Amino acid sequence: MNKWLEIFIGLILVVLAIYIWGMNYLGAGTAAFEILKGGILWMIILIGAMFLLLGISDLRE
Repeated sequence: MNKWLEIFIGLILVVLAIYIWGMNYLGAGTAAFEILKGGILWMIILIGAMFLLLGISDLRE
């Protein structure tokens, strides 16, 4: 696909998602915020587990 077409489609999708979130259309803004909060928590847990595994593998060496 043409790189400019990909950029254009991506920009349209991002702007559309931000617009829907900002207008809180059908409660989508609230649902998106709740998923974002849950995703941030899981990301923190996974990063912590990654550091634990890296630390344990460094102890073995």
